[in-house]
Amino acid sequence: MTLPTSAAVLVVEDNADLAKALVDNLRLEGYRVSHVADGEAALNALLREPPDLVLLDVMLPGIDGYAVLRQARAAGYGGLVLMLTARGEEADKVRGLRSGADDYVSKPFGLLELLARVDALLRRAPGASAVIGDPGAATFEFGQIRIDVLRRSVSRSGTEVALTPREFDLLLALAQQHGAIASRVQLLRQVWGHSGVVESRTVDTHIAELRRKLELDPAHPEFILTVRKAGYRLQR
Repeated sequence: MTLPTSAAVLVVEDNADLAKALVDNLRLEGYRVSHVADGEAALNALLREPPDLVLLDVMLPGIDGYAVLRQARAAGYGGLVLMLTARGEEADKVRGLRSGADDYVSKPFGLLELLARVDALLRRAPGASAVIGDPGAATFEFGQIRIDVLRRSVSRSGTEVALTPREFDLLLALAQQHGAIASRVQLLRQVWGHSGVVESRTVDTHIAELRRKLELDPAHPEFILTVRKAGYRLQR
């Protein structure tokens, strides 16, 4: 497996000391790193020369991180987004995921944890050398939901559903279990690439988002089922 250390990373952080630490350490890891300190500059950078991954602080001067992300996604930015936030409430994390983030880390965070998350995200990016599950299956269908593995697209009743890269990988991992139960630890390893640095609630939050986008009644899911004290499975 080839390490993704040639990837371009944009750091969007207005705290000068933290930004310098992030930039320096990411460069030591071999990434090509640039930095901006406010929302408007972040939008310009994302659309002018899109990076492979952006570390996006929520609290920014001018346009906040949520708005930056929504506008960048709407304008076509398809790269990975790791949100940096001082807020620990689950509602704020869900807001970030619904804005189009792939993952989040709450301040204060350990530098090694953040570097591990960056590495894991890039390893699971479309086109990375790592492959999730059995690459032989080209499509999966359950109910009115269709997963096209090669196009990395999902449709419901023939209409394409916009999923983040992480949501797609999670749905695909469940589909490739062919109805068997996948534990949270298993999904963390398979989808996020490292079980030791991702909070278990990350899986639950992404599952909730998949249900919101794919189930007719997310409160009473028909396809993405919870198995008490065991994990999740896909009812086909």
